[in-house]
Parts: sequence; C-alpha cells; structure tokens
Amino acid sequence: MRGRNLRGELDAFLAEVEGGLIAFRRDLHMNPELAFAEYRTTQHIADRLSAIGLAPSVLPRGTGLICEVGSGDGPTVALRADIDALPVSDEKDVPYSSTVPGVCHACGHDVHTTILLGAGLFLARQAEAGLLPGRVRLLFQPAEELPGGALEVMAAGGLSGVDRIFGLHCDPRVDVGKVGLKTGPITSACDRVTVRVSGPGGHTARPHLTADLVFALAKILTELPAALSRRIDPRSSLSLVWGRVEAGSAANAIPDDGVAEGTVRCLDEEAWHAAPDMIKALLESVAGAYGVEAQMDYVRGVPPVINEEISVQMLIEAAEGVLGEGASVPTQQSLGGEDFGWYLESVPGAFARLGTRTPGEAHSGDIHQGTFDVDETCIATGVRFMVATALTALWEGQRPATSEPAVLMNLDN
Repeated sequence: MRGRNLRGELDAFLAEVEGGLIAFRRDLHMNPELAFAEYRTTQHIADRLSAIGLAPSVLPRGTGLICEVGSGDGPTVALRADIDALPVSDEKDVPYSSTVPGVCHACGHDVHTTILLGAGLFLARQAEAGLLPGRVRLLFQPAEELPGGALEVMAAGGLSGVDRIFGLHCDPRVDVGKVGLKTGPITSACDRVTVRVSGPGGHTARPHLTADLVFALAKILTELPAALSRRIDPRSSLSLVWGRVEAGSAANAIPDDGVAEGTVRCLDEEAWHAAPDMIKALLESVAGAYGVEAQMDYVRGVPPVINEEISVQMLIEAAEGVLGEGASVPTQQSLGGEDFGWYLESVPGAFARLGTRTPGEAHSGDIHQGTFDVDETCIATGVRFMVATALTALWEGQRPATSEPAVLMNLDN
C-alpha cells in the first residue's frame, strides 16, 4: 500500500457512487424483510454484485449470500453485514419509510448491507487492477435478529479458509465520522429461559390444601435472580430478567400451572457456559421448597462478541488512516446480543460501532425503535472504514511474523 493514496481513491469512488448507495439503502428501508424471508433483499444484492462480474452464491435456504472478491494465494479476510429487519412498525415521516406494515429496519441492517455492498464494489476494482493482496469474502448474513443466521453462514462454509473477520453496527450514541472500538467483550451473551410450574390447585380460602402455585411462582421470580447474584462472579454481570408471567384466571382460584419467560444476559463467556446448569439447580431448589414441580426450557442465544486485540489494532489503524486522527473512540460493552460472536469463536476478528448521529444533535433515537434513523453520510464513512480494514488485514497478513510492533499500512501516501 505504500506509495498509494487510498483516501484519494476512496474520495473519487464515493463521488461516483455515494448517491446510488444512499438510494440502495432507502430502497431496502422501504422494503424490509424479516429473518429468513430476505428474498428480495438477497436478489438486489446479488444483482448489483453480478453486474460487476462477481459470482455471489446464495445460501441454501434461499436468503443471504457469500461473494468472493479477488484471487491468489494471499490471506482471506471476511467482512460481514446482516440483512434482516425487525417486526417493528416504522414511525418516521420520511419519503423512504417502510411500506411493509409492522416491519422496518429499526436496527440499521439496511445501512450495514449498503456499506458492505459499497466496500465490495471498491475492492472488486482493486482486484481487477491487481492491487488486492489476497481475497475478501463478503458475507451478507440473514437472520441476525432471530438469531441463527451466523450459524447458517458457517454451515455453508462461509468461514472456510478465513484468516480474520470484521463487522460493524450502527450506534446512534456516536457521532457520524467516528467508530467506537473496544478490545475484549463488546456485547453480551443473550439466552432465553422459560419456566413452567405445576401443582395441585384449589380455592384461595384453603391455600394449605394446595401448592399455592402463584406464591411459589413469585418466589421463583424473585429468588432465582437474587441467588444467581451470589453464585457467580459479579464481574461477569450475569443477569436473569423476567419479561412475561402468566398464571390463573380468577381472583379466588389457585391455578394448577403457570409460566414465566425471561432473558439471561452475561458479559463473560465462562459464566455463560455455566449458566444453564446453575439456573436449573437453583430452580429445582426453590420449587421443591414450595411444593411445586418446575420445568425449565433454556434456549441458547448468542455468545458474547469478544474482540481480538490484534484485530482491534487493525481497526484503529484503518479508522485513523482514512477517517482522520481521533476517528476511533472508546466504547463500552453492551448487554445487547449479536450473533457475530459465533464467528469469533472460530476465527480471530473484531466488531466495531459505526457512528450514525449527526454531530451536535442533542438526542438521537435508539435502535429497535420505530423512530430510528441515521445520518446517511455514515454510509460513506462505513465504506471507507471497511475497505481500509480489509486492506490493512490483508497486508498485515502478508507481513512476516516478528516480535516488533506492526506498521500495518500507510493509507495516506
């Protein structure tokens, strides 16, 4: 990369295509599709990639795709974007609001998809000019919100031969033009737990002749989270929070069954692996004390996203090189879940937060809300950042191993 002006090349490229990328994003925003139903989205991405001579491969279930850019014996770097929308009504008054009732891109996946498409278009030109020192694999992943799409990509060989993987996510708390970075865990594990309790019901006048199931369920709801806080290292921040409780249908009748559903979130991978057995043992102990039978259905969600240190340094180098000094800013670990964590259990890599807030804006809508939108200049920022990240990782992958600190790329000259 020495002797090349990557910033200048990106400037010229974006002057040509930025308007088209914004239009592409708005089209996706108007036509959102839920997890594993992203057929139109997949086709539109495939059409754009095929038009420039690439050969996208649609995943076996018919949504999402993989596309290789470049050839040769160099390293392979994967870039990932998620393409699905949320079952949330669009509440924005904009020309590109969702045309699908009850569905919208309230998490920015339309932005992620557009950025990866733009990065792929630029990198394809680099490959055609013989300037790509390896391969870049574009992963347009379905069903991140389900979750499960990452496992579909992996089952289809999406990580085969990949040396590093990178991704990003919109962050309305960060100004556009900047990216939030963190070494180590950046998201949490997120699982779902359902508890069903049963026991002899009866009249509320005679609770001693029943298991008093509602009282027992209330004890489970309060004592399980409290007991967990004393059984796990507090630095793991393992939390059990209930979101739905249902039991009974009459004020004077003790029911014979009830159900509670909640989520388990955890910042630490070791504690995440231990959580199901620990919660089950505590549930049986509490339920037994109050004479009810309890069954637990524990559904694994996603592991925490744990950013590898060297990969984060590559992100910093890329951001500072094409976005300017101070473009990379620290970010905190979130209790939100993200299935990018599955990839990082298999290959090293890192996940970044892309600023989408207009500088100076006092309040910016949060993700997963019907009012969520972005400053669309973040698309160009994201393209610059992902292109530079891929090239940095490719060139660093070619560098002989050394104990000296890496000088990754000269992106300015």
